[in-house]
Amino acid sequence: MNIANRLTMLRILLTFVFMFFFFCRGVWFKSLALIVFGVAALSDLFDGMLAQKHNMITDFGRLMDPIADKILVLAAFAAFVQMQLVEAWMFVIIVSREILITSLRLFALNKGRILSAARAGKHKTVSQMSVIVLILCFVVLKEAMLEYSTWNPAWEKVFRQGIYILMLITVGLTLYSGLSYLWENRKVITRL
Repeated sequence: MNIANRLTMLRILLTFVFMFFFFCRGVWFKSLALIVFGVAALSDLFDGMLAQKHNMITDFGRLMDPIADKILVLAAFAAFVQMQLVEAWMFVIIVSREILITSLRLFALNKGRILSAARAGKHKTVSQMSVIVLILCFVVLKEAMLEYSTWNPAWEKVFRQGIYILMLITVGLTLYSGLSYLWENRKVITRL
């Protein structure tokens, strides 16, 4: 297993570490969750760069890299739904897109075909990870301010509206990337 594929597997492991820290109480644990998520998100960037630069692109990497991204992103969004920071219907749309596209890729793999991630899917992943980082920053800020008794409850509405708007954009990009992926692979899909 090459270094790029190891980074992909590390991202899956870091998802569990992120979730552990995120559900612990206190600003330090929330800060650690943000850091771990950031490292996991950066591993996505580095594994792709390494694979391309050093010609380490493998079928395993083509399949597992997007799956590792989905595990990380969906875990974070599920946590946000549980904390009532993200609307459940938004999560359902994101999960549905991911299940549809991943199922299609696995079906194609079973038929001996590899459907690589599309450019729109990469943009979608970047937007999702960026929104997650922003939401985590909000959570850390709120925890810190609550700990030092400086949190103003009036700010909650402003932050939640910002999260809602960012999530609407992310859900839109998620839908667009799913439809774009289906369109780009329509000829392969019809042959399966």
